[in-house]
Amino acid sequence: MSSFKNTFDLYDWDALEKEIYDFSSKDVKRVLSKDKITLEDFKVLISPSAKPFIEQMAQRSNVLTKKRFGNTIQMYIPMYLSNECQNICTYCGFSMTNKIKRKTLSDKEILEEVAHIKKLGYDHILLVTGEANRAVGVSYLKHAINLIREHFSNISIEVQPLDQDEYEDLIKEGLFAVLVYQETYHKATYKMHHPKGKKSNFDYRLDTPDRLGKAGIHKIGLGALFGLEDWRVDSFYTALHLKYLQKHYWKTKYSISFPRLRPHQGNIEPKVEMTDSDLVQLICAYRLLDEDVELSISTRESEKFRNNIVNLGITSISAESKTNPGGYSVAPESLEQFEISDERSTSEIQKMLQSQGYEVVWKDWEKSYS
Repeated sequence: MSSFKNTFDLYDWDALEKEIYDFSSKDVKRVLSKDKITLEDFKVLISPSAKPFIEQMAQRSNVLTKKRFGNTIQMYIPMYLSNECQNICTYCGFSMTNKIKRKTLSDKEILEEVAHIKKLGYDHILLVTGEANRAVGVSYLKHAINLIREHFSNISIEVQPLDQDEYEDLIKEGLFAVLVYQETYHKATYKMHHPKGKKSNFDYRLDTPDRLGKAGIHKIGLGALFGLEDWRVDSFYTALHLKYLQKHYWKTKYSISFPRLRPHQGNIEPKVEMTDSDLVQLICAYRLLDEDVELSISTRESEKFRNNIVNLGITSISAESKTNPGGYSVAPESLEQFEISDERSTSEIQKMLQSQGYEVVWKDWEKSYS
């Protein structure tokens, strides 16, 4: 059966890396003179030679984003249901090798968290768990979605990859979107960081968006974890994945996130550092490639950086995030997945966005304006 893996196997990591690093400023000028940016052009825009052109890219990104999304930015909030996990992931606080107390929220605790979140104004929630099929499998997720469905117009999840029929079951319960990050598209590096557990299966994770597309999900979120490998090559693979999915599952919407390694229990150092200017370059390159894709920035990033990035292509932003189960009201001291950087309140983020001329959208755009 055809899947993205067939496309993925046509490319060689080392050859792509050499190509991206060999582009010249002449190549960048040629690409920026074009109206329509292709995947081949995207390689040029994420190359080191494009760094002196970031301002030009940013201006164009701003225009394209406002043309498609207007002066709006969507706000969402994650709610962690569990920190139980059956995987070893070197970069994650939930990794099963970390000897910490595990917690999975009960119905009562979920509703307590929801009550706190609703007071903040949110109508778009992202449910997050560790990857533990026994503790937080499909039946638990179905029940959780059912439990909170009346409180939110938009429910997304970031959990373990599932089979197509399992996604179909969750969609029937009201699931709107699924975020599934490949972490890195470099097979050897992926294996090194995921030595044990179901997540060690690179190909099963790689084909997850295909299963989601076939299941008829409304939106799929993609991304790589920057710091595990060269961000430029991983970002090309993410863009390649995006374009493949858009071609095969054209009714589905797509979003891209930009997580950089953050401190956590059992720390690792990034293999490749991604600077703030690198991330700006990448965000703008994605917008020039695709004016319809949603681009999201989380509280992993600093207050100053998020203030500066919102008008350069970003369409959704989180605020006041807690990355531990029960973190809002039930168990604020439980183990967190990673440390957040921007700790401002929801109202402070809202005021910041409004001061820059943006209207805050609490629901999904398609649902809000259809």
